[in-house]
Amino acid sequence: MSMLGIDVGTTGCKVGAFSPDGVCIHLAYREYPTLYPRQGWAELDAEVVWSCVQETIAEVAAAARADPIRALCVSAMGEAATPVNKNRQILGPSILSSDCRGEGYVAALEREILREDFYRINPNILSAGYTLPKLLWLKAYKPDLYRSADYFLLWGGLVEFLLGADPFTSYSHANRTLLFDIHRHDWSETLLAISGIDRDKLPRCMPTGTIAGTVSKKMAAKLGLPPDVKIVVGGHDQCCNALGAGIAEAGRAVDGIGTYECITPVYRGKPDPVKMLGLGLNIEDYIIPDHYVAFIFNQAGSLLRWFRNTFAVGEITEAGIYARLDAESPPDPTNLLVLPYFEPTGSPGYVTDASGVIVGLKTSTTRGQIYRALLESITYYFVEPITRLRELGIDTSEFIATGGGAGSDLWLQIKADILNVPYTRLAQTHCSVAGAAIIAGMAIGQLPGVADAVPRFVRRTETFYPRAKHHRVYQERLDRYGQLYPLMRNYLSVLSYGSESGRI
Repeated sequence: MSMLGIDVGTTGCKVGAFSPDGVCIHLAYREYPTLYPRQGWAELDAEVVWSCVQETIAEVAAAARADPIRALCVSAMGEAATPVNKNRQILGPSILSSDCRGEGYVAALEREILREDFYRINPNILSAGYTLPKLLWLKAYKPDLYRSADYFLLWGGLVEFLLGADPFTSYSHANRTLLFDIHRHDWSETLLAISGIDRDKLPRCMPTGTIAGTVSKKMAAKLGLPPDVKIVVGGHDQCCNALGAGIAEAGRAVDGIGTYECITPVYRGKPDPVKMLGLGLNIEDYIIPDHYVAFIFNQAGSLLRWFRNTFAVGEITEAGIYARLDAESPPDPTNLLVLPYFEPTGSPGYVTDASGVIVGLKTSTTRGQIYRALLESITYYFVEPITRLRELGIDTSEFIATGGGAGSDLWLQIKADILNVPYTRLAQTHCSVAGAAIIAGMAIGQLPGVADAVPRFVRRTETFYPRAKHHRVYQERLDRYGQLYPLMRNYLSVLSYGSESGRI
């Protein structure tokens, strides 16, 4: 028998079947495009994403017939909600966190409730990247769509709803909406009243690991799944990723390098909210009861995909082109600097009115140099936030690297050199999928618990150690990088949005 882990990300979905001893029987992947209908907007065609998810499930189910799937669980991106009706029909696109729509409602919310009071209910830093500002925008500018939607579902609950479960969302996903009371583990009456969002359009909040239903006979037949496959409540992809990387106790952190790069430390008990708010960090339920996480994140793989699609389109396969670009990169640090603000940034800056910048270009600059500069500057962004983690007592003496970016020797060595800490790669780098499979296995009793599951699923392979010579050079580059945004802030703010920005 096997467990199915499903990971729905911003740029693609992965599905994997795992045996109870942690062996990946088969892994499938599909990529889908981000749509930009207007400047500042970013969304997914939810029908296209759902089609890709079905294709990957069917491929893996066919490959796992000898080890029939008994349960499935979904790890998914946060924030992006999709309107659906009770007949399980998708009614519109998913607005992504990088979309600027709803930005104007953040200030309006802050006029209704003090930031500190808001944080004590929903411990996130108010910004347009979350679900609530998008819902307010839809209510104001797409009222027919808002009214016709029976539910707005985040992708973890959406996939499982379309497979046959009743509408729900995990605690960790509910937290991404800005409407969740982390203490009551339910929607906040206070925040619903302030915002004017209808509670009946939100699904039930459920803890990760709960069995939420069974795959419908119709969907099982369509996808080639066995009968009676249990649907298990999953969670936010970064939480599942940390579990799949073996983070089973407080005081450790994982670096997930995907469309976004996200460093996720785990705490036991809720941290001091005043301190966390002052550091610009959030608090969210982890997979393990009474454990919580925070996120330091920014765009990463999305920038490399932009580079690939702009400067290397059509050359060779997707996997092959990244290997070629790694090989083209110079062996030493570049003199180029990139401001990785191509989209609104994540924690702790939450900058929405900037743009990407590449500084130091010459006619002699090569494609490989620009590519390496992207890898370097994406990492520069995290130097200051990691210092904040150390202030909280989080162990940053080593990072476990996961996600697609963990497959690059070049990038992991750059990270080790810049941050001056070892980076360890695991045999299974698609940890969000593995984490979801672990949750499914525990729910049906195939895995006794986290302590038992982690040694089966997590195997270390290589560690990249910092090189003193390169670290010294990067320290000089960091000084220049730190000056880049303050010097250009006002200018970039003016340039960031045109007349069709839709910033409301």
